[in-house]
Amino acid sequence: MNTRAVEAIANAVLYEGYMLYPYRPSSVKNRQRFNFGIIHPRAWSESQTGSDIWTMQTECLVEGSLFTALELQVRFLQLMNRSVGKVIEAGVASQAETTPPYELVPVLEVNGELFQPWQEAIERNVAVPPCNLEALVAAPLELPFSFVEGRSIEHICDKEAEDRIVGVLVRDQAAIRGNIEVSATLPLPGVFRVTVRIKNLTFINSSQQITRDHVLMRSLLSAHTVLGAVDGKFVSLLEPPTNLSELASNCQNVGTWPVLVGEPGQRDIMLSSPIILYDYPQIAPESPGDLFDGTEIDEILALRIMTMTDEEKREMRYSDARARKILERTEGLSAERLMKLHSTLRDLHPLGKETP
Repeated sequence: MNTRAVEAIANAVLYEGYMLYPYRPSSVKNRQRFNFGIIHPRAWSESQTGSDIWTMQTECLVEGSLFTALELQVRFLQLMNRSVGKVIEAGVASQAETTPPYELVPVLEVNGELFQPWQEAIERNVAVPPCNLEALVAAPLELPFSFVEGRSIEHICDKEAEDRIVGVLVRDQAAIRGNIEVSATLPLPGVFRVTVRIKNLTFINSSQQITRDHVLMRSLLSAHTVLGAVDGKFVSLLEPPTNLSELASNCQNVGTWPVLVGEPGQRDIMLSSPIILYDYPQIAPESPGDLFDGTEIDEILALRIMTMTDEEKREMRYSDARARKILERTEGLSAERLMKLHSTLRDLHPLGKETP
């Protein structure tokens, strides 16, 4: 599957809500993140009365033959908790293989740099082996996936004190386990209904204190599915042909919505997104880069970042590598580039003559 046509859109979906303006860990907005595409552990979901789903379902139509092949990728973010520790007794050389004793602190400043706790994210991509629709009609395909828990420790060294270890960055990730089910039916000759279910089967220890952060560490965040058809064509669920409108309206999508992507008229790739999009969504060419905050306008965000105080920018710079890129990119915007964010007119057509 040629994913270049969908990559920019899929990445925008993947990181929507990753960090919101003012892009600082101390901001309340950034303590309650990832509002889109969350697939929670089953035990948590079934204990709630709200909309915390543990399974996401995509259902769409494909025009093809029994030899048409389906390619599929499930993408999501997994949280990694970053803690900051201060070494109790500094003096260990940076080459030391063992980590000296430390205590967790809310912030640590070393050589002018700030080190703060944060929830980073790891990109996960689970690819389902290509399979033809005939096989899926005969028997559903199930693919289990899992990611083990782990911890890594990075030393923070003081360059002004003979490069001694003075602090640590501790990164923890929880185990995640899930399942992808793919099936197909043949409601009309040459028209297949494809169903993809993503399930979060991660175990939650009921003896531990269950908090929202505890659950999010074990959830699939910004989950979405990229589907490709080889020798087949997807059917738009927004504007299906008349003879397929009833079939399209009967497709059941839970927590996600599939749209055609690529160049207008292209029908071999579909993105099933937790954010409702139209067919053939595009990234505005004037946009200088990712801002993660789709509820705002690029120009407004750029101007707000420019008006931040030096101390606010300092916190933003050292909070996260992606936030630092936003700051550096915004501060480097030329006046001409900034003006292009103000307004752009597209798709203007001459008015026809008025009917007498």
